Amino acid sequence: MAAEEQVSPGIRQLFTEVPKMDKVPITVAFGDGIGPEIMDATLRIIEAAGARIAPEVIEIGEKVYLRGIPEGIELSAFESIRRTRVFLKAPITTPQGGGYKSLNVTTRMAFGLYANVRPCKSYYPYVKTKHPELDVVIIRENQEDLYTGIEHQQTPDVVQCLKLITRPGTEKIVRYAFEYARANNRKKVTCFTKDNIMKMADGLFHRVFDEIGTEYPDIEKEHWIVDIGAAKLADTPEHFDVVVMPNLYGDILSDVAAQIAGSVGLAGSANIGEHCAMFEAIHGSAPRRAGQNLANPSGLLMGAVMMLVHIGQPDVAERVQNAWLKTIEDGVHTYDIFDPSISSQKVGTKEFADAVIARLGEIPTRLKPVTYGRAGAKAVVSPAGNEFEAEVKARNAPSQQLVGVDLFIRWSGGLPGDLAALVVPVAGEFFQLTHISNRGQRVWPSGYEGTTLVDHWRCRLVAKKKPLSPSEIIQLLKRVDDAGLHFIKLENLYEFDGKPGYASI
Repeated sequence: MAAEEQVSPGIRQLFTEVPKMDKVPITVAFGDGIGPEIMDATLRIIEAAGARIAPEVIEIGEKVYLRGIPEGIELSAFESIRRTRVFLKAPITTPQGGGYKSLNVTTRMAFGLYANVRPCKSYYPYVKTKHPELDVVIIRENQEDLYTGIEHQQTPDVVQCLKLITRPGTEKIVRYAFEYARANNRKKVTCFTKDNIMKMADGLFHRVFDEIGTEYPDIEKEHWIVDIGAAKLADTPEHFDVVVMPNLYGDILSDVAAQIAGSVGLAGSANIGEHCAMFEAIHGSAPRRAGQNLANPSGLLMGAVMMLVHIGQPDVAERVQNAWLKTIEDGVHTYDIFDPSISSQKVGTKEFADAVIARLGEIPTRLKPVTYGRAGAKAVVSPAGNEFEAEVKARNAPSQQLVGVDLFIRWSGGLPGDLAALVVPVAGEFFQLTHISNRGQRVWPSGYEGTTLVDHWRCRLVAKKKPLSPSEIIQLLKRVDDAGLHFIKLENLYEFDGKPGYASI
């Protein structure tokens, strides 16, 4: 098999000679670029530490994309992940150009991996950082927000990307964050949103955080607007403990936190679902460094440590991470963190793995050793794995009433008042045109001279009599078409329990 050709003889022996019945099946992908080198190093280390695993190797990434599979993974490889429910993945390369889907996004969505967990910790003074006390865990919602990939070009000048925040998705990630904090003796959970601007989407995330937070009186809660929160995280990261946030903010700020801790190359990541989990480094495939025995395997190794805890082998996880800490403490460093004033030896990928293996059983003396007790181990990555179900509470559905539409029109025929003169007659007896906006800024019946206008207009049409029937909307669109107006999108306006379910402007 193509993927097996990337495996060193020693690792291949691990795959073929270990009795499967005593091992935990896991799916392994060697990836692209530096992926095969750091995966080989990672597997050598955890094997030497006594990992009780039975790996199944699959091929993913660039070669699969170039065979015409837009997801970058074969169906048979998906079946392996579905069977083992544990996926240790090296970085991959996505070919340049359109038509290729993100493998990470595909995997997260296919297997319901709703929680991304990224511990970021300082290893000062052995890895340079301005923040010696940094020890924060970023918990990122993994399936929603702008990462659903729902995008459209609506006019020659305008594209849209839909931001989706759901109550069930938010409840799952927020509850996970609090459960993680409680299980790992973390004292505070912070929520980052931008609900001063996105009052409905981010407002829902914030509101659910406040609701669920009341169930955890033992844990301190706080909320930050994401821009100033990001500034605080970069400047004073020791203020934070566990931080939970929507997908996009979490993606960006987990990299920021890892970098200010010392290096993105040291951070591992877990993607957790109720029935499956994926573990990886947070960095990319770095093709320019491939095949040079330079890459630091630490990020993937830390991902593997999280995996070992997840599959119930905290003893091995502890042995690996403490040996790794002792290696860092002894100044044995790869090029990316090597500093002559701190480091004692610059080594390559293979030599770094050898150094960690040589220190198995040793404990760091200045860096804090890790201990994964049986109870704590259940929650280091996944609160009890399948024993923890991300609860979504049932609730009575509010009443929902259709009260109008936002009609989006492509038009470049003049001033806003000219467009209003065309829309008012087609509103008919059931609708009233209340205002027109352009890129979210109201431009009619009142507006500002300096507003830049594009060919994408939103006309708010509200029902003169509630509720509105779908047939009345169909008749409206017929009149719009007869008037020669180019409508590109229609968004229904609803009230929920009598309250508007839409922005006022």
